Amino acid sequence: MLEFLIKNKWRALFMLVLSTVIFLAIQHALTPKKTLAILQPDQFDPTLVDDSMLFVKKYHKVAPFKLINQNGDTITENDYKNKIYVADFFFTTCPTICPTMTKNMSVLQEEFKDDEEVVFLSHSVTPEYDTPAILKAYAIEKGVLDYKWNLVTGKKEEIYNLARKSYLAVKDAPYGGQYDMVHTENFILVDKEGRLRSRTYDGTDMEEIEALIDDIYILKASYSE
Repeated sequence: MLEFLIKNKWRALFMLVLSTVIFLAIQHALTPKKTLAILQPDQFDPTLVDDSMLFVKKYHKVAPFKLINQNGDTITENDYKNKIYVADFFFTTCPTICPTMTKNMSVLQEEFKDDEEVVFLSHSVTPEYDTPAILKAYAIEKGVLDYKWNLVTGKKEEIYNLARKSYLAVKDAPYGGQYDMVHTENFILVDKEGRLRSRTYDGTDMEEIEALIDDIYILKASYSE
């Protein structure tokens, strides 16, 4: 037997390699490919969704917008056309969850800093205070890359409507005035068609950030198939 193996070692090695390749190919074919759900308003926590959107079950997309970023530039949905992006809501004077959210968004920025396909968008929930100059100082302090990440301000009504009717990410302030919001830790993944994908992510939790990174790569791969 040993003599037979020695004489036929290359044939045996070839058969071993071939068998391994066939096994891996079958395993790959039988492994379901992970895809990311397209989310609709009726799938979200109702406290995060405007009443007018609660029962929408299909065709939901982020509405057109016109806001001002940290450099005083006008930012619209066209700046995010054919981009995968992560959106969130914050304010520069927030003493609680915002610093952690910003730090974790910076982790995403670092991961995708050389990837033109992936960008970021943070909306101030106190636009009356967070002027472009305030946002610029904050951006410099936090290491925001202007070509990757816009911090935006604008009309309070528009930001409120984006938060509650488009991104479905922010709660009403129960004792505030009209268009007041209590922002949450949610990060939202948006695809190239402006649709919300997979789920919301806790922007204060590093494990959630790692899951978001994985999902961004899955979403990227879906556009190259």
